[in-house]
Amino acid sequence: MKKVYCSISNSFITKIDRGVFFALEKYLIESGLGSDKDSFDVIKERLQTPPILTPEEFAFEVFYVILASGFKQKVAKEKFLLIKDYICSGKNVCPENLLSIFGNKNKINAICKVWQNKEKYRNNFYNLKTIDEKLNYLETLPYIGAITKNHIARNLGINKVKYDVWIQRLGICLCGNDDMQVSSPLSDSVKIACDKMFEDIAKETNLSIGYIDVVLWKSCQIGLLKFEE
Repeated sequence: MKKVYCSISNSFITKIDRGVFFALEKYLIESGLGSDKDSFDVIKERLQTPPILTPEEFAFEVFYVILASGFKQKVAKEKFLLIKDYICSGKNVCPENLLSIFGNKNKINAICKVWQNKEKYRNNFYNLKTIDEKLNYLETLPYIGAITKNHIARNLGINKVKYDVWIQRLGICLCGNDDMQVSSPLSDSVKIACDKMFEDIAKETNLSIGYIDVVLWKSCQIGLLKFEE
């Protein structure tokens, strides 16, 4: 049976209760690890009061998720800040110039396309009424897929879970069903397991699932929560 080891409690756990979650959050913040692109406090505030971003701000949120897809968070943040600084300096935004900062041609082409169409993309997003409509629209943006659309949505203030590999593995382990496997696209059974995990933690902590997602993802990524067979 798959098990989850929590280094905070120095024990195997079968659920993430209030005590475990807040201990993880406290460790991350005190260790200077309490952030995605933004700090935990900013993420929490955005989920409570979603902002209305300018076209430029909207584009930067999309840029970060494009860069973060498949890359370590530290690398994504470094490249994001370099690209943002370059654009804010007023220099010409084109693939030839940005490739000297980040050498992935497909991602750079996507970033340039988003920048060129930032007003249209931003306005289309905010003109939509429902969360489902907004999520479906985000998936149509350059280099954005079924998982990464949830990452952008959360950073825009929509209370959604990313369902990446770490979260899927954690949900599978805590549900106790060893027959389930991490999947892409996300399988219904794994989604149900993850959603149950988030629902239980939300009841324990009175926090949004989008914020819980960030804390759990980082806890898994740095090894505060480990998976053992």
